[in-house]
Amino acid sequence: MGELLEKVEKYWDKRADGYCQVNLEELNSFKREAWTNLINEYAPKVTKRKLKVLDIGTGPGFFAIIMASCGYEVTAVDYTETMLQRAKNNAGIYRESITFKRMDAHALGFEDNTFDLIITRNLTWNLERPQEAYREWHRVLAPGGRLLNFDANWYLHVHDAEKRKQYEQDRENTKERNLEDHYVNTNIEAMEEIARNLPLSKEHRPLWDTKEMLQIGFKKIILDTEIGDKVWDEEERVNYGSTPMFMVAGEK
Repeated sequence: MGELLEKVEKYWDKRADGYCQVNLEELNSFKREAWTNLINEYAPKVTKRKLKVLDIGTGPGFFAIIMASCGYEVTAVDYTETMLQRAKNNAGIYRESITFKRMDAHALGFEDNTFDLIITRNLTWNLERPQEAYREWHRVLAPGGRLLNFDANWYLHVHDAEKRKQYEQDRENTKERNLEDHYVNTNIEAMEEIARNLPLSKEHRPLWDTKEMLQIGFKKIILDTEIGDKVWDEEERVNYGSTPMFMVAGEK
């Protein structure tokens, strides 16, 4: 394991409890239906069998659980063992419907052309070798299958002075609105130090992703740069005003 990957894993291992709580709240809010509808809007259609779904970087299992509730055949992978345990616990009645595996997103232990739909959220920015990961995801996707990647320019502000100002303004806005600041209970210094060394913190996305995916061989790219309007509550919109969530989707 690379030193950087080890640091990322340790960070998320410590964040597991807090992140798990956020996911449980999502499962019990409007977000469950909003995310289910959004993913199903872009998912490929199959007939006479279950849709085969891979959730990469499942964390506490939110995507895996809502996809299993649709009756799909779901596999969920994560690099952090603690997260996988949280996901299994959170799955409840859907636990037996989801195959959980500890796996590195850069090197998936699946056959070529296995999955109809790959979904991932807030993962790519953590990766040491994102191009390699995208190639691997393309490999395990079936022809006509789709990858839906939801992410944001979370740490562009560690390299970009203008983005830093906007990020600081987000912090002020949460205070003025008397909203919880989602960065307060995290180890900001530790994550910013890791982020400085992660390749995607420097890139303007999803432009970077689009170019890479086309080079890898995705036939069709779909972009939505205002995903937060559909799936975020008011508190999240204020917290992340300068880092809007995007979807970059690719069809094989």
